[in-house]
Amino acid sequence: MPKKSALEQPLPGLANTITTASGITLHYQDAGDKNAPAIVLIMGLGAQMTIWPDTLYQGLVKKGFRVIRFDNRDTGLSSQLDDLGNPSLLKAWLSKRLPMASSVPYKLEDMAEDVLHLMDALGLKRAHMVGASMGGMIAQILAARHKKKVLSLTSIMSTVAVTPQTSSNIKLLLSLARRPGRYNREAAIRYNMKLNRLIGSPSYPSDERTLYEQASRSIDRAYNPAGFKRQLVAITASADRRPLMKKVKAPTLVIHGSNDPVIPLAGGQETAKHIKKSTLKVVEGMGHDFPPVLMAKMTRWIAKHVAKAEKKRKQKKRLKRQQKAALNK
Repeated sequence: MPKKSALEQPLPGLANTITTASGITLHYQDAGDKNAPAIVLIMGLGAQMTIWPDTLYQGLVKKGFRVIRFDNRDTGLSSQLDDLGNPSLLKAWLSKRLPMASSVPYKLEDMAEDVLHLMDALGLKRAHMVGASMGGMIAQILAARHKKKVLSLTSIMSTVAVTPQTSSNIKLLLSLARRPGRYNREAAIRYNMKLNRLIGSPSYPSDERTLYEQASRSIDRAYNPAGFKRQLVAITASADRRPLMKKVKAPTLVIHGSNDPVIPLAGGQETAKHIKKSTLKVVEGMGHDFPPVLMAKMTRWIAKHVAKAEKKRKQKKRLKRQQKAALNK
């Protein structure tokens, strides 16, 4: 049975936790009018829900949406699945290329199921999905395999293909995998700062004080390096989603930075290419992070995309009612 996070504590503004049928505890925040269109924010690899900038989160609430963000399994204050062990990233990578078996604690599809359980617990029959990086991959799976549940898709700094393997991002991914193991607050903070320097936006760099404060808040909230690795293995073991994307019917917005060192711009372009109803917005100078100066613009883009999808949905419902009424005359 999965274990609850030892650090799970109620924080100001956090709504609650839910436990899925499989025993996964998910920690979440639910803000906005409960009758408004719902947006579910799905965060990326090893990143807590608090990585979603408050300016974007609250900005979407102010634009009239119900917005839910949560900690994925093995992250933050959700279940830390240490009983699933410490899988080998190399074996997971080789098993996709050679006839050899590899133990994978869980897959991205399992993480997508967590989102569905969260929606059920909150009484949401359908929602607009916004995913960043790994969260974008999870949102893509939901949009393809649970079409009736997903009203629109926004894929940020993500990809539908296996992560493009360039010499620079292979080196970066290996660096990400070498997280400090035994808890040491200052070492963990230094690692977090180094990580954010590596993945940050060249045109919008953060100063050292901001990096330190962000790292301190994150580490003090929760620390689970083994969970990070299990998530990385889930990504590594996942199948190429390009064939699956032809099933996506939801209108899709793809946002990608021109200087993303983790998932190069080609990943965003590939995503837009394989999803029919998609629009690609390239953000010049953005890396694999959320620069504060860009959040007002990104909030407008997402809000406009969701509002447009809502308008089309209502038009379709109205047309169906009119057609049904005409048949009953």
